[in-house]
Amino acid sequence: MQIPSSTVPHPLLAPLHTFISPMEPSTRFTDLVEIAEGESGSVYAARIPQGPLPSGPGFDTERPIPAEASHVAIKRIVLPPASSSLLTIKIASLLHELTLLKNLEHEHILLLDGVTVVALDTSLWIRMELMERSLADVIALVAEGLALQERMVGRFTSDVLVGLGYLQKQQIAHRDVRSDNLLLNAAGVVKIADFSNAVRVTKNSPMVTGAVGVIYWQAPEMRAGPYDALKVDVWSVGATVWELAETVPPFSIPASPSSQTTFLPPNSKHLGSQWPPLSHPEHYSKGFHEFLRLCGADAAARPYAEELLNTQFIRNACGRAVIRQVLTQCRSMEEAMVARDSAASQHS
Repeated sequence: MQIPSSTVPHPLLAPLHTFISPMEPSTRFTDLVEIAEGESGSVYAARIPQGPLPSGPGFDTERPIPAEASHVAIKRIVLPPASSSLLTIKIASLLHELTLLKNLEHEHILLLDGVTVVALDTSLWIRMELMERSLADVIALVAEGLALQERMVGRFTSDVLVGLGYLQKQQIAHRDVRSDNLLLNAAGVVKIADFSNAVRVTKNSPMVTGAVGVIYWQAPEMRAGPYDALKVDVWSVGATVWELAETVPPFSIPASPSSQTTFLPPNSKHLGSQWPPLSHPEHYSKGFHEFLRLCGADAAARPYAEELLNTQFIRNACGRAVIRQVLTQCRSMEEAMVARDSAASQHS
């Protein structure tokens, strides 16, 4: 992708003024390759050229790029016309996330490191750490033969709990913890991403209303009135652990026997306050079952994230090197899938 240059303010971007940097994409990044596409825009991997990076007035709005980093991720959001209500919604959502993440710093939180406006193609560019894949991507490869062992799931979960523990000390609830929003970097570290549904509460007033997130990972109390925001993320962690074991989220009904990613619309009859039975409970340890039970407890009895770090399931987690091996396996499997599909298309 050719990188546009020249940055000027876009109408209605005034609320973001304190976060926007004078970053010039054409001099900061090269060799953009699209790696993902979502509702709000595309994500690119971009190489960082050798040499000193620009500095000066305005650049203090950015987090510095680590010296060892060779690439970053750039999320490009195309800005609709200034008169569009969609623009107002997008700006409000981004402002909410930037404000919430400001002054946060943690190895298990994926932060928004820099924001700039590109005039030529009227887009907003957001710089982040380049991540390798989501836990949802890892789960999808189980159908191709990837083996996810309990101790690996424990390592993923430990990272998430440490990140949530940090957020909870800041009185922040993520409210959308699920495999799509839990991303792995090349070092095998899981980071919590996408804070668009997050909320900050006070210690004396943690109760909020509004069911947000995706229903399969959603704590049941979110659908029943005011709830303690700082307790719902632990339920979602349990739902993600259940999903890592079963390869589909709890309470979901696949649209077809072969589907692992497309589900029928949720029906309240299928949503419960207890986890559905595991297909092969005998494959998992007593500690694993106890962890799921704790995550699925009523909100009043449900532990906070930090308390769960001392459970047997988490203490028995594998080392980081094992996760890096899993990532190597994932890459090899994807290369084999591409070669297989290519060969099949040539013979069709």
